[in-house]
Amino acid sequence: MSDLRPDRPRILYGRRRGKALRKGQRHAIEDIFPAIRVPLERDTVDLEKLFDHQTSKFWLEIGFGAGEHLAWQADHNPDVGIIGCEPFLNGGATLIGNLEKNGSSNVRLHNEAAELLMEKLPEASIHKGFLLFADPWPKSSHHKRRFVSEKNIQALARILSDGAELRIGTDHTDYGAWILWHMLRSDDFVWQAEKPRDWRVRSDDWPQTRYEAKALREGRQSVYYRFIRKNRKI
Repeated sequence: MSDLRPDRPRILYGRRRGKALRKGQRHAIEDIFPAIRVPLERDTVDLEKLFDHQTSKFWLEIGFGAGEHLAWQADHNPDVGIIGCEPFLNGGATLIGNLEKNGSSNVRLHNEAAELLMEKLPEASIHKGFLLFADPWPKSSHHKRRFVSEKNIQALARILSDGAELRIGTDHTDYGAWILWHMLRSDDFVWQAEKPRDWRVRSDDWPQTRYEAKALREGRQSVYYRFIRKNRKI
């Protein structure tokens, strides 16, 4: 069963803020973020008007942490409009600093629950999605907080275009099994894996995050799942 009912208010789990923001981080959040925030005032987000440059491809990263992966993707794919979701203000400030350093202008941000944004995105509008090293909420009593759920998979299936790739990475063994079990139950996705290397090794266009680096230092093996959104039935 879905663990989020339409009539329930969104509960944002996890921290909103860490250490006190430094001067440069405060500038990023107070002065730059408002200009690149995704507006949710209307029923539907107009992706084509959201970005300054003309683009026909839109990507979405949910829970970008400090933004190393998102900044890399933005720098290497300047023709793509990328939306990043992350409630943690310190991470958002760090990302904005890196975007400024790289001269990337193709990123827009949402700093509330990702579900609120997904509800406003048009159907079949996202051409690639990323969910990398999200909090595994290891306690069984906290499993309802995990982002990968029946409801969120359905939401991702709605907004991803036919043939779109969804990448999910984790270093947590139990969450890795949870993710695969839930995704394989969906009629909307197919797992892109024929041999162990396909989910044990990152491709060159999948840069490392600090969370993955920490897992490697601590001896934990990460998994890198790739799922393809099946074509919609006519």
